[in-house]
Amino acid sequence: MPACPFHAATRHDRTVVLLGLAVLITASWIYLLLGAGIEMDMMDMGAGQVTLMTPAWTERDAALVLVMWIVMMAAMMLPSAAPAFLRLVGPGRERTRTSGMASALLFTAGYLAVWIAFSVAATLLQWALDRADLLTGQVAIRSAVAAGWLVIAVGLYQLTPLKQACLRRCRSCADCRPQTGLQEAHFWTAQGARYGVSCFGCCGILMGLLLVGGVMNVFWMAAIATGVLAEKVLPWGGVLARLTGAGLIGWGSIWLAVAVI
Repeated sequence: MPACPFHAATRHDRTVVLLGLAVLITASWIYLLLGAGIEMDMMDMGAGQVTLMTPAWTERDAALVLVMWIVMMAAMMLPSAAPAFLRLVGPGRERTRTSGMASALLFTAGYLAVWIAFSVAATLLQWALDRADLLTGQVAIRSAVAAGWLVIAVGLYQLTPLKQACLRRCRSCADCRPQTGLQEAHFWTAQGARYGVSCFGCCGILMGLLLVGGVMNVFWMAAIATGVLAEKVLPWGGVLARLTGAGLIGWGSIWLAVAVI
């Protein structure tokens, strides 16, 4: 018996979407590992010691920082969102006016639009903190006390009902499929944006930890991305989020105590 053409096309679409995501995520991490095009200035501190200094905020530098944040969000968030994208071209998907591939692309565009908006806000915040001389050359908060409080604040958010509600929505991907076969292109873009907002509510606050370890610190990026992925895909992700919150509160408290002694 010949295979159903619809199911064969579905398998092809899933393969293409998966490969496209893999290429985009890999390219994003490579770009970040290579420094995101941002050249750090070096200052001679004497006695053979040097320290990194962020370059002046010219229009070019501001654009590079914005691109860095956008690429960083793609690298960190797309792996955990991949199941939602693949569901759009899964075997259970209904035939609609928009093809599976087009639906996935529009959904991804809506999803990334939320993180692009976040990247704009993060760039402005980084500029304001740097202008006030509150950041180190590694683009981390200069004050150890402030860093400790920030870690505690992120940990507390992990325990809030809002965090858990957003995490449940991200894990369920409940709205990734249409209820009927009549949805147009704008439906998928809006659905992607809604899913992006849920993911921001779930994971956006965790990005504050980058200001503790250093915005350009790839190890911290990878650690946060791994935590986000685990919360979303593991069966006990909700419990993990609470445990992470408790751990961050304890770590921040120790950091704060050491800083004030």
